[in-house]
Amino acid sequence: MSTASQSDSRRGGGGATGRANTEVYRAARDELLAYATDYAAAARDFEWPRLTGRFNWATDWFDVIAEGNDRPALWIVEEDGSEQRVSFAEMAARSDRVASWLHTLGVGKGDRVMLMLGNQVELWESMLAVAKLGAVIMPTTGALGPADLTDRIERGGARFVIANSLDTGKFDEVAGDYTRIVVGDAAPGWHSYTAAATTPSAGPFRAITEVTDPLLVYFTSGTTSKPKMVEHSQISYPVGHLSTMYWIGVRPGDVHLAISAPGWAKHAWSCFFAPWLAEATVFVYNYARFDAAALLDQLRRAEVNTFCAPPTVWRMLIQADLGERPNGLREILGAGEPLNPDVIAQVEKAWGLTIRDGFGQTETTLQVGNTPGQPLKPGSMGRPAPGVPVVLVDPISGKPADEGEICLDLTAAPVNLMTGYLGDPARNAAVMEGGYYHTGDVAARDSDGYITYIGRTDDVFKSSDYKVSPFELESVLIEHPAVVEAAVVPQPDDTRLAVPKAYVSLAAGWEPNRETARAILEYARDHLAPYLRVRRLEFTDLPKTISGKIRRVDLRRREEQAHAAGETLSTEYRYEDVLNDTTR
Repeated sequence: MSTASQSDSRRGGGGATGRANTEVYRAARDELLAYATDYAAAARDFEWPRLTGRFNWATDWFDVIAEGNDRPALWIVEEDGSEQRVSFAEMAARSDRVASWLHTLGVGKGDRVMLMLGNQVELWESMLAVAKLGAVIMPTTGALGPADLTDRIERGGARFVIANSLDTGKFDEVAGDYTRIVVGDAAPGWHSYTAAATTPSAGPFRAITEVTDPLLVYFTSGTTSKPKMVEHSQISYPVGHLSTMYWIGVRPGDVHLAISAPGWAKHAWSCFFAPWLAEATVFVYNYARFDAAALLDQLRRAEVNTFCAPPTVWRMLIQADLGERPNGLREILGAGEPLNPDVIAQVEKAWGLTIRDGFGQTETTLQVGNTPGQPLKPGSMGRPAPGVPVVLVDPISGKPADEGEICLDLTAAPVNLMTGYLGDPARNAAVMEGGYYHTGDVAARDSDGYITYIGRTDDVFKSSDYKVSPFELESVLIEHPAVVEAAVVPQPDDTRLAVPKAYVSLAAGWEPNRETARAILEYARDHLAPYLRVRRLEFTDLPKTISGKIRRVDLRRREEQAHAAGETLSTEYRYEDVLNDTTR
């Protein structure tokens, strides 16, 4: 099919529905698969499939690819070696039964259903089942306590909750008019999920949702404020994750492993939409405590083809014996926070594969990434994903620039963007101001179009007249063997406005003392420009959100409060004292 005819067909005609939308969708997917390692062609030719009328990803995509398909859709391995494999056809049938049973409990179109489940078969079949009924999925992490759950039930308007038996006690203190469903052991006042297995199936289901109807509501992790409620439509994630599939490089028949906790958007990215878009197997390895050797064994045993992990996991892996590259492994990726070049270099030396970065948010799918087969530039997170209208906007002029806030051009109608923040019109207006969706992240673009992350708009600060990117300093600090993690924040300074201070989490075998501080500060001094010197250092366990992201806002607040009180923090090490260097 020529580019022109593809483009015409993707307009969707006058209200395309069901299988017509499926074929338009498939054509777009197949084009990206054909351009797997040809970024220039994909960026030039790809257009989003513009679906219209009725569409439901669970019925119009998953059930279609699942028909008669005995290949594994889901493969879960437990720490004790036990495992479950569910084929595409079985997953379609199981989710039909669950949907039929949920319908008898009253779940209907538009109802919000909170899913608080782990990496278990019930999670995947429930997500599909809720979608088939036209209801709205509200993924929720099991790490939450009663106060957070109350907030989510109330603000999110959840009418149904599906949770594991171990978590039912948390809801004793959570009031509200919602139906409770338990997976596992029976619990008083809770409907037992096991009843779904014997419920006659009303499937196959047909789409009852319009493309603009809601499908998902995610709560952000709240790194700086109360969690936002992000709403996605029947297409913003289901169609938008074509960009994520392209970045991962996952192909039909692959085995894909992503280290990700349920309840957060990244899980939907890499453990639901992207791999099943490519008709690949989602592989899961469950463990109570991280064991690098055990994870590497699973990569080899399952012959994983594409592997995505957060920076913390990559840092732990390089401290172990990576050994030879696992057979079958083709693409490796990092996500969640930027990876520093040293980690990338060590893995590349051991395996001959380069960890590729990507950037996106709960509010979007993959926006920017280093895609398969393309040259990488140290420190860069790559180029805009095909079809994603990324613009860097100068915060002062509000105009496109080579350095500025990462934004999406709303005039291009980006498919992979949320419908908005629920119940927060003021925040919606702010984030969509000036014809752009504002990510709140700052980056720089070079002459080849490669984009390098600088930091959050509220993390970047000035020291004297110089702009300081915490990530740049953290990337150097973490190269030192004593440092597992680091967070750099501004410490108020009457002369310089602010000086960089590093909060450091130490590796095993290193003591939090003056000698360790000296070693780290010397390393930073020797590898950073003078105006970027780390002037203060403190050893601590870094404060994090329940999704594992560092809460720099807490550290900044601590510094500001100490300065306002005229206090010097006794637990910190000062550059001029430790190194006997008074140069400014």
